[in-house]
Amino acid sequence: MSTKTLLKAAFLFLIFSLAGPLRAAADQPLLFGSVAMDTPAVMQKRLLPLTSYLSKALGRPVVLKLSTNMPEAINALVANEVDIAYLTPVAYVDARARSDVQLIVKTVTDKQPFFKLMIVVLENSPIRKVEDLAGKSFAFGDRAALLQRAVVVGAGMPLERLGKYDFLDHYDNVVRSVLVGDFDAGIVIDSTAYRWRGKGVRILYSSKNLPPYNIAGSSKLDRATQTKLRDALLRLDPAKPEHKQIITALSEAYSGFAATKDAEYEIVRKLIKPFKK
Repeated sequence: MSTKTLLKAAFLFLIFSLAGPLRAAADQPLLFGSVAMDTPAVMQKRLLPLTSYLSKALGRPVVLKLSTNMPEAINALVANEVDIAYLTPVAYVDARARSDVQLIVKTVTDKQPFFKLMIVVLENSPIRKVEDLAGKSFAFGDRAALLQRAVVVGAGMPLERLGKYDFLDHYDNVVRSVLVGDFDAGIVIDSTAYRWRGKGVRILYSSKNLPPYNIAGSSKLDRATQTKLRDALLRLDPAKPEHKQIITALSEAYSGFAATKDAEYEIVRKLIKPFKK
């Protein structure tokens, strides 16, 4: 056998030996994590339409691997236990500080590429301004969500002036605790405030515009897959009924996704810095 024939045979052997692992890698599911805005069961319902869409768009299974709280979600992304994750601004900033996670897209709320945090009280509450919160009870969401505390303090209410405060994990828990009178006020994301406004609660205070929730990839996620994910998410068009169902399943206030970059989240780093231990 000639040298040329041997080289050709060796080349073909190499190609076919690599084809199996390459096909296996393409068939490997992408694991999709998330912060726990609601219970894992509710988050699964909210995210399943999106992961189903991404599975078809990528030609590769995208499977949910949910966390029960924000620190757990951050750790999963940093440790490469998930490939992508739906994160709060603070969760992204924390994950980025610990690992080379990459922003893929940010969410768009009511056609605006930002969100707000809002303080809510009962509709008939005598509390009419932030100063009236002094000595009152106050509900926060996740203990790790430092941006909530930063917004309250930034609104002019130091935490030590509150009568008491506690952390109730999820935004819906915060609203319900105000509705039943367990707390005088609480802070929630704008979409939750709008959903409950006129149903027993009133918006007392709204923060300035903040960089929104986002989807980020782990340090092990290759650039080609990042690009495919970004393109698929940016293609979601709320004008198309089938796309709108996917978007609004995640949040009724969402109207799609937009491109983003790390510099947009610098304001979050500055706001939460005083609350970092």
